Amino acid sequence: MERALVLAVCLGAVFGAPNPSQGGDYKDVDFLMPSVQPKHPDTYLCTPMKMTDTAEYIVGFRPHANMAIAHHILLYGCMKPGSKKDVWNCGEMAGGGDQQYEQRGVCDGGQKILYAWAMDAPSLKLPEAVGFKVGADTGINYLVLQVHYKDVTSFLPPLNGIDKSGITMTMTEKPQRRAGVYLLGTGGSIPKHSVTYMETECPYDEDFEIHPFAFRTHGHTLAQVNAGYRIRNGQWTEIGRQSPQKPQMFYNATTPGLVIKKGDTLAARCTMQNDLDHDVKIGSTQNDEMCNFYVMYYTDGGDQIMHNTYCFSAGPPFYYWKGDERMSSVIKNIPDTASLVPGAKKPLKQTLEPALYDEPVYPTADVINDVMDWNMNEDPKTLEEEQYAKLMQYLQERGPREYDEEYPY
Repeated sequence: MERALVLAVCLGAVFGAPNPSQGGDYKDVDFLMPSVQPKHPDTYLCTPMKMTDTAEYIVGFRPHANMAIAHHILLYGCMKPGSKKDVWNCGEMAGGGDQQYEQRGVCDGGQKILYAWAMDAPSLKLPEAVGFKVGADTGINYLVLQVHYKDVTSFLPPLNGIDKSGITMTMTEKPQRRAGVYLLGTGGSIPKHSVTYMETECPYDEDFEIHPFAFRTHGHTLAQVNAGYRIRNGQWTEIGRQSPQKPQMFYNATTPGLVIKKGDTLAARCTMQNDLDHDVKIGSTQNDEMCNFYVMYYTDGGDQIMHNTYCFSAGPPFYYWKGDERMSSVIKNIPDTASLVPGAKKPLKQTLEPALYDEPVYPTADVINDVMDWNMNEDPKTLEEEQYAKLMQYLQERGPREYDEEYPY
């Protein structure tokens, strides 16, 4: 960077001089990897920064990374870091990955996500008078920077390069409305040759209101569109919707001025399209998938943020909104755009269980799975040619059933 650096190093972090454009009350703080050399793809490295006894607020983030090398960057707040070392291996794949670094978790208590970057997303500036409070009595005694390395070729012989990926944070001691991040996601898997809905929901039980102002979607190569909603009195209001194939930045919420209060429900859906010849599970490597929807919010008045920062479901084939008793009264109001890629004309339809969210031909009748587990309310002609031929042959051979007059197939 073309600016002088204050000669202060704290556990691998370099503190930057104040940015003149920010004014005297603001400073830029560089938080970068300390010249690391990861040797294996899908290595996750972490480095910590200790906060002070004085409360500070992070009001902006400027990333320094290349998506060809770094799959993603996450900034966590912790009570204690996962390790006392300057850098450590903090990924699920650590045991089978880069052994030159100690293997530990991201945090040793109080873990919170503050910021995320991927796909060459640009800088983020929070709204006026909004910031992430750190240090003092916030429970965020340390920040931990995590980088997931996608391609390590430049760090291996003969290149032997080093990496200083990270972020520059704009910080101030001026009190701000307190910001937080809430993450909705799923486990599960995406069967081969399918379009699959991955869904989650959680009730909002806090006694204070939150104001979502930004959202971020995260997925890998199969993720087509992720969407998040507030549900109140049976009505769905969009927080945000975007394709994870776009830069994975925090976008402005699509419903300005949205307020979430006690009794509301937060819900998210990731629509996956798997054209591969094998199933893909949710996991930590670039060959796995992820279904994440981040909500960035602020609170008005009071020094408080949400106690819980994560909401995950088991995902398919174990969980869908359709099978969630708490969602039974609102299923009929799911927006048509929940699986619509921005800019596309038609939403993606789930093929894993074709009738899951479709009205049956005879809505008052039970679904009958008489023929090779085929849902008889669906048009058999949607089957592949070979499957359709086998089905027709079976129907001809099996003879009539007493309900055949009611069900046309």
